[in-house]
Amino acid sequence: MVEHLVREQVYAKLHLPLPPSAQAPNGLVVNVSARHCHLSPQAVEQLFGRDYALTPMKELYQGGAYAAKETVTLVGPRSRVISNLRILGPCRDFNQIELAYTDAIALGFQVPLRLSGDIEGTPGCMLMGPKGFFEMPQGVIRAAPHVHMAPHDASYYGVQHKDVMKMKVHGDCPVTFDNIVARVDESFKLEVHIDTDEGNACGLKPDTYCELIKRAAK
Repeated sequence: MVEHLVREQVYAKLHLPLPPSAQAPNGLVVNVSARHCHLSPQAVEQLFGRDYALTPMKELYQGGAYAAKETVTLVGPRSRVISNLRILGPCRDFNQIELAYTDAIALGFQVPLRLSGDIEGTPGCMLMGPKGFFEMPQGVIRAAPHVHMAPHDASYYGVQHKDVMKMKVHGDCPVTFDNIVARVDESFKLEVHIDTDEGNACGLKPDTYCELIKRAAK
């Protein structure tokens, strides 16, 4: 947000027209989403004990979301494991694991690229917690790159829910992502999520300038 406001002032001082990214109602935040899981209350109880509640450790950018103190161990094909897989809260009504492509390869998974919640026909796995095991028949995905946005952001960029956008990452290793899926909801703040493989590929840093490309008017 500070960068967004400073850019407005710089362009005004130089008497230059604002580029589309600087005219946007909200500054763009791009975050790398590391591997994690979303669990139902039933799964949490089976892994951590009866009536167990997750312990918020760190608030995330989207309101109400948090990284929990609790982690689990994921057991994949060929008995390969990932320890300390972070749980994100609050609990949901479905169970889902989000992995980067290299995570999936290391575990022996063949995972599809999906939006969160679209888990039909995806691989399953076994989770281990301090109090028990939980078997997931499905729910292991590679999360599609996506942008959270409120309706006024969607209006500015000319998109609707589940439309596909582009994002240009500037810097030392410039990359353009062609398939950023728009997720529109009143509760959302403008934020793009890419996974660790994608973040490493474009050399994303906290000060890397990223530009969400506005859809041309028809």
